[in-house]
Amino acid sequence: MSTATARKPRLFSGSRKTARATAAICPGVGRVRLNGFLAEALPNELQREIVLAPLRLAGDYRFKVDIDVSCKGGGQMGQAYASAMAISRALVSYTKSSDLKKRIMDYDEHMLTGDPRQAEPKKFGGPGARRRRQKSYR
Repeated sequence: MSTATARKPRLFSGSRKTARATAAICPGVGRVRLNGFLAEALPNELQREIVLAPLRLAGDYRFKVDIDVSCKGGGQMGQAYASAMAISRALVSYTKSSDLKKRIMDYDEHMLTGDPRQAEPKKFGGPGARRRRQKSYR
């Protein structure tokens, strides 16, 4: 078996609102990169915790794979949740561990199943999706 076929990455996706993330997982030493930057070096602490949560739950599986995540769309936190979902799906599928899947589902079921909520579109007659202008008569 050549090294080119052994390192062929498998792709997994995750999404949150309008943010989309794709995780490529392959055998390695435990490096996790988010848009080219190491996940441990993310400047926002909350964002870093969200992205690294599935890796903490994975335990020793984390140090057997390299994961490259690319994100597009949405905001910082949406991208963080989308990345966490892609990483969770990649780890569960790669390891085929039902124990890991149960740990992730117990921690946060949206890391594997997704969160379908979307922002509601604005309608006429008011400044937002639901709010309307007040009437001064009556």
